[in-house]
Amino acid sequence: MLAVFFVALQYVLPQHLLTAMIWRLARIRHVAIKDFLITRFVDLYNVDTKDVKLAVPEDFATFNDFFVRELAAAARPVDAASDSIVSPVDGTVSIADEIHGDSIIQAKGIDYSLNDLLATDLEQAATYVDGSFATIYLAPYNYHRVHAPWDGELIAARYVPGDLFSVNEATVARVNGLFRRNERLIMHFRTDQGTAAVIFVGALNVGSISTPWSGELRPKKDGVVDVLDLTAHTTAVKKGDLLGWFNMGSTVILLRPPGSCEWNDDLRAGKTLQVGEAIGHSPSKPK
Repeated sequence: MLAVFFVALQYVLPQHLLTAMIWRLARIRHVAIKDFLITRFVDLYNVDTKDVKLAVPEDFATFNDFFVRELAAAARPVDAASDSIVSPVDGTVSIADEIHGDSIIQAKGIDYSLNDLLATDLEQAATYVDGSFATIYLAPYNYHRVHAPWDGELIAARYVPGDLFSVNEATVARVNGLFRRNERLIMHFRTDQGTAAVIFVGALNVGSISTPWSGELRPKKDGVVDVLDLTAHTTAVKKGDLLGWFNMGSTVILLRPPGSCEWNDDLRAGKTLQVGEAIGHSPSKPK
């Protein structure tokens, strides 16, 4: 009953206003306030801080700096197999499966289309028909940087304005087309196995999404799709390279074309992942 009320409430809440307020709160630099926010958050969500690169809370200028914290260099080894696809995030698998035609499973009884997810990128959407996808949820306690799951070249990136529904399990199970409704950043790659995509899905209280190419992208409810200028940073990426980060938590969706990906048998709903661990592999030749 509580979950139903929470989902219903999101339809009337001023999602973007609340998110803007959280954005400001997370950037307060007053030492006592930011230290209080960080320590309370760590206690509330039982955040594991042993792999954090800096000292907690004293080495972080703001709560947001802590939220997008770096980890120690050796904390997330990246699987070295040439054909492996690795987890881009620390998170929990929501679902990993085949794409049936152009239909992606969101939750039991709820699907959405590739065309809706990729918005203006209809030509790219066609390449993923009957392909594979994986949806990974980042809880508040997770490390919130997103890394490359494969070697490749970033060939395009687009920011799509939208809603900011929560992406927790209760909301995903009840809001039709949530991932195509929410704001998102879509990254398209060229790999040895063809095209591939990494999609950052925004959510309630996600103050912004940042990348080395774009800097910080603040949420917009509507407007045109923004094409990112990729000249600010190298577009060649290796597995484990940094792609961006969520300023507060959210979800990442991976897309692969048919014949280019085989997920591991244990990549099922509820499995916890860490950046760099193998979650699948690319066959030697696309089917």
